Amino acid sequence: MASYAPNNLSTSKLHAFLLSAVAPRPIAFASTIDANENPNLSPFSFFNVFSANPPILIFSPARRVRDNTTKHTLQNVEDTKEVVINVVNYDLVYQMSLASTEYAEDVNEFEKAGLTMLNSDEVKPFRVAESPVQFECKVNDVVKLGTEGGAGNLVICEVVKFHIDDEFLNEDETINQKKLDLVARAGGSFYSRANKGFFEIPKPISTKGIGVDNFPDHVKNSMILTGNNLGMLGNVQALPSEEEVDSFINDIGERYPQIKEASHREKHKLARKYLSFGDVQSAWKILLS
Repeated sequence: MASYAPNNLSTSKLHAFLLSAVAPRPIAFASTIDANENPNLSPFSFFNVFSANPPILIFSPARRVRDNTTKHTLQNVEDTKEVVINVVNYDLVYQMSLASTEYAEDVNEFEKAGLTMLNSDEVKPFRVAESPVQFECKVNDVVKLGTEGGAGNLVICEVVKFHIDDEFLNEDETINQKKLDLVARAGGSFYSRANKGFFEIPKPISTKGIGVDNFPDHVKNSMILTGNNLGMLGNVQALPSEEEVDSFINDIGERYPQIKEASHREKHKLARKYLSFGDVQSAWKILLS
């Protein structure tokens, strides 16, 4: 058995071990506003429920390991003392991943991820309308665990109101866990889906995807593509060029001879098939043809 003393490891190595070994972890999709009431949305997997009376949730926006900077969420909860914690199920996991991109402070992650801002009843931050359960919270305290890269900041949140989509409630008002289909975080690019096991999502941290807000309208408003499809499509740095699209369409012409004359609906169905295999570039070329 390999044994390690934390002080003998780099912070990045220790961080990777901890996140891979203490897993899967629930995800707090935290919605906040800054001092000027600009919205922010970001996921955190250092998260859990710690008390029922009073109802307390705690999540931790840790200081970044690589450069010791902090996320906008931490500054926002310190400034406004409010947050909405939205749970993440499989239907919105790719959009959640896209929202984790380190966009500039003035960028609205709701728009980038193609998610809907829903007014809260008791706090100012918006709820994620697509989330099956949303907790409106007042921030009781922020406990700083250190000052170096990797140090956590415990945001102690008291639930003042919460909302559950009727679709996920049984007749006796208990939550149907199988329908809820929650997703949890593991190490690296791995996630765990309730009852389905592990899967991977490419990390968006090193790039800044174009976001759903920069899609052509027929893609953004598609009746065929799912939220997860939009999240995958939004995590590209640039759209294919016209030349790349033409070349690809000519290449697949033998398999799909009617593709050039196909309707948006037909192209969206075909693009969705490519996305099911993780082929985002080909899906975009079909959508732009």
